[in-house]
Amino acid sequence: MTTAYDFSAIDIDGHDKSLTDYSGKVLLVVNVASKCGFTPQYTGLQSLWETYRERGLVVLGFPSDQFGHQEPGDESEIKNFCSLTYDVDFPMFSKVDVNGGKAHPLWKWLKEEKSGLLGIGAIKWNFSKFLVGRDGKVIKRYAPTDTPASLTRDIEAALG
Repeated sequence: MTTAYDFSAIDIDGHDKSLTDYSGKVLLVVNVASKCGFTPQYTGLQSLWETYRERGLVVLGFPSDQFGHQEPGDESEIKNFCSLTYDVDFPMFSKVDVNGGKAHPLWKWLKEEKSGLLGIGAIKWNFSKFLVGRDGKVIKRYAPTDTPASLTRDIEAALG
């Protein structure tokens, strides 16, 4: 059986990071972008991280430039933007594709586990979110329009 913890990804600083490091934690996996109408959601994601990390929530940000070229910078620029503009200190990863033949394996798996509206698997836009339980299985998928604050009830339930 596959879980989120079976994957690894390159972090924003260029290091290979095994998601087993988050084993037993609740994960909120988000595809992010710096120049999107939803970019202010970084504030809410950071707030969730600060509020729930002691209880076991980890927010994981995966920049993607697949939607309207809204993540044009390199990893250093993305990291600086997130840190300076939104005071982000939750784990961030290097840019990935979330759709198509070059989609990161984690994102392929997430989409297989929980398809979107009308059973469509593809990620529709930046700031799509997946909530993963402590067992590494996907609990729920959220649309970009779902604000971080609107996820608190589900996060609370997942944290137990």
